[in-house]
Amino acid sequence: MEVQMFNFAYFFWVAIAVGSYIGLYYLLKRFSIKTQKIVIFSLLAFALVLHFLKVLIPPFSTDKERWLTESWPINICTANIFLYPFLYLSKSKIAKDYMFYLGILSSIIAILYPVEALEKANQYAEYLDVIRFYVHHIIIGVAPTLMVMLGHHKLDYKRVWSAPVILLVVMLFIMVCQVLQSELGYVDIRDKDFFDPNYKNSSFIWGPGDNSLAKVFTAVCPKFFKTVPIGEYVGQEKYWPWFWMIFPVFIYITPLSFGLCMFFENKNFCTDVKRLFTVIKNKTNKTNDSTKTNPTDAKNSTTDNIKTE
Repeated sequence: MEVQMFNFAYFFWVAIAVGSYIGLYYLLKRFSIKTQKIVIFSLLAFALVLHFLKVLIPPFSTDKERWLTESWPINICTANIFLYPFLYLSKSKIAKDYMFYLGILSSIIAILYPVEALEKANQYAEYLDVIRFYVHHIIIGVAPTLMVMLGHHKLDYKRVWSAPVILLVVMLFIMVCQVLQSELGYVDIRDKDFFDPNYKNSSFIWGPGDNSLAKVFTAVCPKFFKTVPIGEYVGQEKYWPWFWMIFPVFIYITPLSFGLCMFFENKNFCTDVKRLFTVIKNKTNKTNDSTKTNPTDAKNSTTDNIKTE
């Protein structure tokens, strides 16, 4: 069953993903909080174990070099698979906010536009890896969603800043992993071509490369981060690794996270907005009352002075 955009297999996996969200939610509602937490953590732990078990299936089982390079957390989704079990066990609210926002966004994007599956030259020979791809991206979306919908974690729209900030930290983590890969000999050193951003760069950390989708990010990147600032290549176009993504990440991830948050925080947000308008209105009324009072006081003072004379 080969996956192509909008064919039967494509919608089959979309249906599986939607069914997983809905089915697991209504199923777990019947169980205790302890059981719910065990199931959610088990999903995240299974995703991490599955990442390493992929060495047993093609194309990784037939290409040892590829397994050695791609078993590392060298893209955002893989990094999240590594981090989510530990973030879930933590008591950090902002970490769990990040899990929810990036989990859902990553899951939705990957399932609606399954690049990894579409780019396979022979899906029939690698059908198990296609299944693995969908299972991974369903889990990183379903688990954090269940965490919020079942009431184990409460979102706060005032913390939406955590999503872009932690994502940028995760990107730094990915950069460190890629540098270590090079220094330990897992992949070639990337300085063979100073201007090539297409080398081991699925998350666009080293630059947009030739990917047409990256134009969405380059459009909001300041020109300063697009040129070499000093040295032999000064003035030539080259995106600053990691730094060039700061503006795009904040510009896109913040409102998207806020929108997701509004499904759960809309009442609190509306209440706070009304309270803010009330405070502004009261201050405005006080200012107007003060303005009206002052001319009268001045007039009375003048009248008193005339009578005294």
